[in-house]
Amino acid sequence: MPVEIERKFLVVSDGWRSGAPGQRFCQGYLAQRDGVTVRVRRAGPRAFVTIKGEADGIVRPEFEYDIPVEEAEQMLANLCRGPLIEKTRHEVWHEGRLWEVDVFGGDNAGLVIAEVELDDPAESVTIPPWVGAEVTHDQRYRNSELARHPMTGAAAG
Repeated sequence: MPVEIERKFLVVSDGWRSGAPGQRFCQGYLAQRDGVTVRVRRAGPRAFVTIKGEADGIVRPEFEYDIPVEEAEQMLANLCRGPLIEKTRHEVWHEGRLWEVDVFGGDNAGLVIAEVELDDPAESVTIPPWVGAEVTHDQRYRNSELARHPMTGAAAG
């Protein structure tokens, strides 16, 4: 079964910025129940439907499928309950590992979260100096929760 193993952190400074442009994301949720979410995401020129299962620690089942962009746009406009998640994702390398830094807009404007995906839950990670508190286990920072209960950057600190 495909899984996602990731850790999330609040970003505390602009030390991650390298000047490279990020990619715009827009996503909404089609279903949320008992730890399972079904989302639709527009990521630049591509679109996906993703089903995530309930987490076991930092491990979570994840199934993701490409879909036509036009269909994703229709789902976002007509089937997803607002507000939608709007963010720009930046890929940042630190100590040989890819970090994804999400700068949120819309109702979550001001919030900046860094995620790192792992191959194993016990894998060690060198934490960059621009990363602050870990929020992996804080449900408020899941995108599905941010869609239901937006959090401004001021409220995030």
